[in-house]
Amino acid sequence: MNRRVVITGMGWVTPLGTEIEAVWQRLLKGDSGINLITIFDARTYPTTFAAEVTDFNLRDFLGDHHAAHQTCSRNAGFALAAAEMAWRSAGFTNGSQVDPEMVGVYLGAGEGPIDFDNFAAAALAGWDPEERNLNTKRWAEVAYERLDAVREFEQDPNCAAGHIACRFNAQGPNLNTLTACAASTQALGEASRLIRRGDADVMISGGAHSMIHPLGVTGFNRLTALSERNDEFASASRPFDVTRDGFVLGEGAGILILEEYELAKQRGAKILAEIIGYGSTADAFRVTDMHEGGRGATAAMQAALADAGVEPSDIDYISAHGTSTEENDKIESLAIGQVFGERARNVPVSSVKSMFGHLIAGAGAVELITCVLAIRDGIIPPTTNYKHPDPNCPLDYVPNKPRQAMLKTVLSNSFGFGGQNDTIVVRAPEA
Repeated sequence: MNRRVVITGMGWVTPLGTEIEAVWQRLLKGDSGINLITIFDARTYPTTFAAEVTDFNLRDFLGDHHAAHQTCSRNAGFALAAAEMAWRSAGFTNGSQVDPEMVGVYLGAGEGPIDFDNFAAAALAGWDPEERNLNTKRWAEVAYERLDAVREFEQDPNCAAGHIACRFNAQGPNLNTLTACAASTQALGEASRLIRRGDADVMISGGAHSMIHPLGVTGFNRLTALSERNDEFASASRPFDVTRDGFVLGEGAGILILEEYELAKQRGAKILAEIIGYGSTADAFRVTDMHEGGRGATAAMQAALADAGVEPSDIDYISAHGTSTEENDKIESLAIGQVFGERARNVPVSSVKSMFGHLIAGAGAVELITCVLAIRDGIIPPTTNYKHPDPNCPLDYVPNKPRQAMLKTVLSNSFGFGGQNDTIVVRAPEA
């Protein structure tokens, strides 16, 4: 069995907003979602800015009657809101349209922000400096007093998938992958395979993450992965530009409703695009570095093209992983060159991370939504802040302004810390 898989609904929560059309227009204008960090006091950090989601309240999506907004971690709330928007846009009005046991959830969702203050209070209370060890009795006393069981559980990456299953009575497969920056693209690819082989008819899939907290920012700073352009933060994300100095940490969620083609037709759903190919590989090199020859990225794109049954010449646009780090941008450009050969310089490539920042586990799903919108409107979103070409990045990056183009088949890349590489190919819906 190899059934067709189509996209019938989309929703997102991003640093540029939550409404699909409004955010899309902001992307085409080149707006930046990057500003100074407000979630915590980052004034003494090497990086003081990020792409935060602002003016977000889960009650606006679920209403006061729903209990989830009282317990959801930040990232799970993003995922649940995006799923609510996607489900509605897919036109599911009641449960009779599909067997709940054939509706599944597959997310690439990150861990929730840790309850640092109360965790630190318990740790400090239990520390005995004279004995140089942990007084477990005192630790337990303070931990039971300060740490809330539900909040601690909500840190687990699978909680977003659980909330979504409860909300939509999705009794089918329920899975979550946390393969860093490749997670939501991997989730979407694997979800499409579940539908293809008949294990589900509908999958609520995508990803969410929120790492704008002291541990997240400190960790990426220590890896020298974040931009430190504190005086020019709005334009700090500069994919493929020779002056780039690291990525900008973002947060948010993207959820897509994937559906078996015949079911979508039967219920009169509007088909937005079709997923026709997926490839997943590992660099098997280092957990913090891409293989310098781009072997994993190259293999993922080749596998996705083969799965789709298309040639490199059929691809009209590439949505790049494009993080704005020296390593990623150079190696992704190299890999595209290896897959597309002489045509590589003529295929438009762009990175919306120049405006969204890097949503980590949520990035791939949000970027796939931009691919669907680009196909729909015949326009490619730009790579903003691109002013100084890098000799190691010699491709057409659609600099600074959107570009009109007839788009039928589009390829989207996501590469993650740990060496994960995932590529999806989507095609315009049939007329």
